Amino acid sequence: MKILAIIPTQTELDFFLQACRSRGYRAQATRIGKLTTTCFPALEMAVAHGGLGKTQFAVQTQHLIDMAHWDLVICAGAAGALVNDLSIGDVVIATESVEHDIKNKFGRPLLPRFDGAENILKLCRQTLQSELAFHVHFGPIASGDEDVVESERRESIQMQTGALAVAWEGEAEHGQLNSVACPISKYAA
Repeated sequence: MKILAIIPTQTELDFFLQACRSRGYRAQATRIGKLTTTCFPALEMAVAHGGLGKTQFAVQTQHLIDMAHWDLVICAGAAGALVNDLSIGDVVIATESVEHDIKNKFGRPLLPRFDGAENILKLCRQTLQSELAFHVHFGPIASGDEDVVESERRESIQMQTGALAVAWEGEAEHGQLNSVACPISKYAA
């Protein structure tokens, strides 16, 4: 299986690469189209910097999709907990992504929802049953270009979307993404 993991910020990417290397996976820089990626041959995975903001992330992701065949494309990065039963380091795998930041002033609020790929979710549920050093949760992830640091905003987004976590880039290229995996960070209030 050829996997492409797109990670929004350089800091998130550096942490991910460091974690893979610390587990003994050999990395090699590889150019795919106009972009440099880090490949882990043993994992059959390329990891790339997606960029911040939905447009930049979408452009980078689409370019990498156009340049190679991928069996799975994953958006991975830090997220903020919207519910109390998540802890720092837990991972949320999106069963759906909900865009929460469309500021529609005319008509009903717009909350586009995009379902995760059932076959990938099933595979994740089956393979992530072993004992891990962190908890894995499955549920909606809210996506929007906003740092959520106030508890009132956290509660508002959770009530509006029903999401477990909030992240920046989940909707950027969702038509091509099969799942969104976000480890919980401490930025959400």
